[in-house]
Amino acid sequence: MGNKERKKREGTVSDHRLLLLGLGGLFLVCFFGSFLLGRYAVSLQELIDVFAAMLGREVELSSAVQATVWGVRLPRIISAAAVGASLSMAGLCYQGLFRNPMVSPDVLGASAGAGFGAALGILLGFSYWATSTFAFGCGLAAVALVWVVASQVRQSPIVGLVLGGIMVSSLFSSGISFIKLVADPNDTLPEITYWLMGSLSAIRLEEIGAALLPMTVGAVVLFVLRWRLNLLTLSEEEAQSLGVNTRLLRAIVVLCSTLMTAACVSVSGMIGWIGLVIPHFVRMITGYDYRVTLPASLLLGASFMILVDDLSRTLTTSEIPLGILTSFVGAPFFLYLILKEGKRQ
Repeated sequence: MGNKERKKREGTVSDHRLLLLGLGGLFLVCFFGSFLLGRYAVSLQELIDVFAAMLGREVELSSAVQATVWGVRLPRIISAAAVGASLSMAGLCYQGLFRNPMVSPDVLGASAGAGFGAALGILLGFSYWATSTFAFGCGLAAVALVWVVASQVRQSPIVGLVLGGIMVSSLFSSGISFIKLVADPNDTLPEITYWLMGSLSAIRLEEIGAALLPMTVGAVVLFVLRWRLNLLTLSEEEAQSLGVNTRLLRAIVVLCSTLMTAACVSVSGMIGWIGLVIPHFVRMITGYDYRVTLPASLLLGASFMILVDDLSRTLTTSEIPLGILTSFVGAPFFLYLILKEGKRQ
């Protein structure tokens, strides 16, 4: 029996490795294929020549092709991959933390706080860099406020986090509404509205680093702790009986997820559904082990966001906000999951 169980477990691990390799291949196809899409045509040979030139080969390239690949498409593709991966991982971790599959990365108010900071920065005429930085800071401040509120609910810290998140999100959402009310309707208001709907059109290569740093830090820490995240699905008593400091682990998960969510909103605006739908789909194909679901969410979320950004800049002559496209795709798919789960019950 022991040999059979060991072989079965090894087979399951091999299946997951093959699945992760497949998701990695899908990500690479989406990443490099996106360079070929856009209003300015870039052929496959031209793309190969661009990367060959980067490696030191002497090739003839037009300045327009180089500017398109390096100055326009590379920043957008990297940003889309980072945003999709971060939101998916944050959503997965929050769903485990709260033991609730309906939870998304904005549950603790990071999105609303960052949105308020960006709207206020645009109203005050800040530069893109200053607006993104201010938005990131407001996102962190919102979650810090939620944590202070939750710390006063000693009997049930999870309930305290949920209630605090609802309160803070409502507070910052009201602030966004007030800013839109007093903003210039001919200039500032359209800019705020478009930014809040989500877009990567303004991102530049030199501006990505500041956003990638908190995303990378949060993702690396969560990836290192991925086997411990399975313990979040247990009750407090069960986890503590295994020698796990649940309070510390919960704080680390909240901090890392907040860093990634606030960084995403600060550069891309408020993009919904990714952190809610992608974790559901990943669990359907991999199960519930965070050692598998976390890297799978990273790869699938990155691929999905790249494809959404490709649609945003190619479907119409004017770009479609990312938040609209993710809702169009995410809402019907989530409805399908609910109906399928209902029939299974």
